[in-house]
Amino acid sequence: MTSALPAPGGREGAIARMEASGLIAVIRVPGGEPDRLVRACAALRDGGVDVAEITMTSPGALEAIERARGELGDTALIGVGSVLDAETARAAIGAGAQFVISPVLSHEVIATAHRYGRPVIPGGMTPTEIISAWQAGAAMVKVFPANHFGPQFFKDLRGPMPQLKLTPTGGVNLDTAAEWLRAGAACLGVGSALVKRDLIENEDWTGLSELAGRFAEIVRTERDR
Repeated sequence: MTSALPAPGGREGAIARMEASGLIAVIRVPGGEPDRLVRACAALRDGGVDVAEITMTSPGALEAIERARGELGDTALIGVGSVLDAETARAAIGAGAQFVISPVLSHEVIATAHRYGRPVIPGGMTPTEIISAWQAGAAMVKVFPANHFGPQFFKDLRGPMPQLKLTPTGGVNLDTAAEWLRAGAACLGVGSALVKRDLIENEDWTGLSELAGRFAEIVRTERDR
């Protein structure tokens, strides 16, 4: 596997790029071949979503990360998701992952990502979990599953803790994306509402690019207000 370098600007550069994009496409495709995963990353990029998280629950994830890094270069920021332990984080970074995302708070995963100069976005739900992740050096904290509380939860958290950078995953779609941004989300993790399984299976890359463009337009509109 290649030992790819972080995004230009290192860890801070990768964090800035995620925030500038406002969107992280969560690619979780059961049965998806690495070739389709790579082509999905390219289609998303072409539509304006140039940050993609290939989850470890997708077969061939490590190969897809390595190939996406090689084929897309600096035109996209490619990371790994659904990371539960340090060994998996290390393997994904070895394949070229430029950031690491976990659904849980694992201090070993955080330490491993930092050791290799990658930003890490651990998961949290309660205020205690979220502030613990932030204090451990999280670039952002993934609130998952965010749909159980909604955007008001972000407003409530950031009242006493305005320093937090939060990203929701779960429940983010075309109807709710703007509301999450107005609630203070640093960026949005968007899974099945963007990376639709039928689009991948049918290799409808034009359709995927068009859908990515709709999400990107919401981010632009909200940030221009």
